[in-house]
Amino acid sequence: MSAREAILGRIRAAVADLPDDPAEVPRAYLRGAPGITPGDRDAAVELFVTRVTEYGATVRRVPEADLPAAVAAALDERGARTAVVPDGLDPAWTAAWNGQVRRDVPALSTAQLDATDAVVSACAAAVADSGTIVLDAGPGQGRRALSLVPDVHVCVVREEQIGSALPEVIGRLDPRRPITWISGPSATADIEMIRVQGVHGPRKLTVLVTH
Repeated sequence: MSAREAILGRIRAAVADLPDDPAEVPRAYLRGAPGITPGDRDAAVELFVTRVTEYGATVRRVPEADLPAAVAAALDERGARTAVVPDGLDPAWTAAWNGQVRRDVPALSTAQLDATDAVVSACAAAVADSGTIVLDAGPGQGRRALSLVPDVHVCVVREEQIGSALPEVIGRLDPRRPITWISGPSATADIEMIRVQGVHGPRKLTVLVTH
């Protein structure tokens, strides 16, 4: 008897006394963040701001009319002199900034992205309970490399895009798209439990929550 046959035989023996019809799996799991009433937008936004701040990102709530000034201030605070913007991003968002704006059309090379200080993007959705921003390469978000190579990421999140928990958000996403989940600046603590930022993405993240 081969090892494979032996393993399968033990599995069959272990489940031999189970009923043929599996028990119904309960689906009454929590679909929103604990303590937040479904549909309470203000509470979801406040939780999102708290969680993202805990990760070490800079978070500001700004009216949409003030976005150009807020984007310019965020880039200046990070010392950025060049910034790449994905196709479909509202050009008004960077209109107040005096630095060099590089459009990713045609696609910039890896060397060109590496020589660019920052990226400004929109997002597809956001999860308050985990402080997560979701990108799906849609308009204003661009390809995944844009959010991974530059050292600074300035991301605009609209309040209506924020769900209190993952079940509120997952249905809005297309699983066929390249989805990126961002929870704070890139970091790892794999080596001697020392937290190091910028290992596989931007070291600095600024989130502008707008309404």
